[in-house]
Amino acid sequence: MPSNLNIRHDWTLEEIQEIYHTPLLELVYQAATVHRNFHNSNEVQVCTLLSVKTGGCPEDCSYCGQAARYHTGIKVKSLMSRDEVVQIATRAKEAGSSRFCMAAAWREVRDNRDFDTILDMVTGVNELGMEVCCTLGMLTESQAQKLQQAGLYAYNHNLDTSREKYEEIISTRTYDDRLNTINHVRKAGISVCSGGIIGLGETHEDRIRMLHTLSTLPAHPESVPVNALARVKGTPLENMPKTDSWEMIRMIATARILMPASIVRLSAGRAEMSSEEQSWCFMAGANSIFTSESEELLVTPNPGLSQDRELFSLLGLKPMQRKENLKTEVADDLNK
Repeated sequence: MPSNLNIRHDWTLEEIQEIYHTPLLELVYQAATVHRNFHNSNEVQVCTLLSVKTGGCPEDCSYCGQAARYHTGIKVKSLMSRDEVVQIATRAKEAGSSRFCMAAAWREVRDNRDFDTILDMVTGVNELGMEVCCTLGMLTESQAQKLQQAGLYAYNHNLDTSREKYEEIISTRTYDDRLNTINHVRKAGISVCSGGIIGLGETHEDRIRMLHTLSTLPAHPESVPVNALARVKGTPLENMPKTDSWEMIRMIATARILMPASIVRLSAGRAEMSSEEQSWCFMAGANSIFTSESEELLVTPNPGLSQDRELFSLLGLKPMQRKENLKTEVADDLNK
């Protein structure tokens, strides 16, 4: 483990391999130590994710139940209204969420009335005093700037897996398309949320390569989601085995050591994890979750509010408050 508190962007694959393959108990100890040097270990950011436009996506992501080409039985829903979204965001804030993320099943943002509605949603949720996040597919530089001007706090665009594995999972956009969108988000002064999925049939080397890409970006993503594959019937990956929770713990711990100041989010897959398994993830450095009043994470199961409150009470955790100075920090990084 690095012996200082410097944030590095020059990790080598060999260094990451050594960290990743550290015996698990030692790895968790090292990650927990890093976590306490950079974060309050008793705080977890509670986020709410809402699908504001569901299904009918033209992409062919092998894991996604919202891809139009797969027969998953998921009902297509048109774009919600601004008022509907703000009402749900208000309830989420009252329930303890400090970040509200809006997802639309699009390949890319188009400059049309739907995008104007999204901009109105962003403004409305921002006025509630929440961190506003969107995940809308690919963005141009000018679209990112419009979102920033509307009050967007963060933009999610996951890498999903390694560059080497990527073409086996998705063929309708390239790895560089994803990196370009992240660059556009960063240039606009919006914080970046980017991570990946494990359980896609990837190797340990694929996971290490993905972490290498994220941890050697000029600025680390402010938020790094670690997802376990949610197996959706009708998708090409529906018969993959359940992701081993110890593998999730290893990924979270490695991400925590590589990107110590980032929020590391325990994302998809919590519905299949016990309280004990989730607790290990928090010990390993996870300090963010998605919670939901509908017990869904987009179109897959997710623990409900009451379950998360019980877990927080048991572990002595409390919801993290909004970081008011993060946008200033992002702007400062851009000006260096």
